[in-house]
Amino acid sequence: MAARVADNPDKSRFEIFEAVDEGGPEERAGFAEYHLYGKEMAFIHTEVDPRFGGRGLGGILARAALDAARDRGLEVLPFCPFIRAWIGKHPEYVELVPEGQRARFGL
Repeated sequence: MAARVADNPDKSRFEIFEAVDEGGPEERAGFAEYHLYGKEMAFIHTEVDPRFGGRGLGGILARAALDAARDRGLEVLPFCPFIRAWIGKHPEYVELVPEGQRARFGL
């Protein structure tokens, strides 16, 4: 089963869902919490349940969340160390971080 990412604006986070076992029911495997302020989306915490470790779900979650921010025309402030590191490894996403803020995040 493929992972599914959904924005949950009531909880201010993107959530990733996948089955624990092949053919099993879908469960929330993790989330990327954000704070939305005007045209900025500040990512503050990302977490993947250890039961889902080693499946690359953190990267799928980061890509989907950042793609959603891009689609909405938002700037990204990666306070979350995981999101910040993921952007650092995928330079095509650095442009989402305002140029004047990139040094602050080591990007």
